[in-house]
Amino acid sequence: MSSFAPAAWCIDSLCTPAKFRLPGVPEAVRQARFPFRLLRYWFMHEALRAEGLRRAGGRFEVTEIGLDVGQMLAFSRDTLAHRGEPLPWTRWSGLDCQPQWDALRAAGYDEVACIDLDLPEQLAARPAGSCDAIVLLHVLEHLHDPLPALQGLARWLRPGGLVLAGTPCTPEFARAWWERRLRARARPRGHVSVISPQRVRDWGDALALETEWLAGAFFMRRKGNPLENQAWWLRANLAFGRRFPGWPGEIYWGWRKPAAG
Repeated sequence: MSSFAPAAWCIDSLCTPAKFRLPGVPEAVRQARFPFRLLRYWFMHEALRAEGLRRAGGRFEVTEIGLDVGQMLAFSRDTLAHRGEPLPWTRWSGLDCQPQWDALRAAGYDEVACIDLDLPEQLAARPAGSCDAIVLLHVLEHLHDPLPALQGLARWLRPGGLVLAGTPCTPEFARAWWERRLRARARPRGHVSVISPQRVRDWGDALALETEWLAGAFFMRRKGNPLENQAWWLRANLAFGRRFPGWPGEIYWGWRKPAAG
């Protein structure tokens, strides 16, 4: 397991015009050169881009779960177009428990469907080995018991496939306490599960998936912070996150399914 895979990724993805076309993003976030609140899309985009390069133009089918209005796909498409790069994926499907159909069709998904990760029969209905990458961006914290859902999703992966995920993060020593607090006041579809680096590794072991990389996103984040215009500040925060992924904030990681044979 390496926490340093993101160290080689291009931070300029956060500077592209893609951020100005994302719906629901506050103006103060848009105006920052390296907006930390968009790091969630940066982690997923750069991991998918790296995987596409690794596959050298071969089949690469992505399934994204938890879509909102399609910001993840929009960020990735626009960033690649700005760079003049081809799409690394051959198909991108989207699944959500409450799809916003019109917005998602306009966003350019190859498929949009409704799914509830709390219902195992819906996970079992989709064929095994049907995709090469699964993106779970701020989804797992909304599930009361994420592991059964992850087991169903891991079945969808082809050998050598990836799960890319990101959630809020809490240190392991405080995880159980904070989870009780969250559940006592949770609203419908709100945050009910708390994730730590140890929990990510334990889930990976239970799923027979290798944790290829795992990293925190930042030491400090504040909307409108002028430091978010400085590349050195972003690099310093990413370096801190790689060294201390359990710091309260956000955590991102990649799991790999073993290749056949």
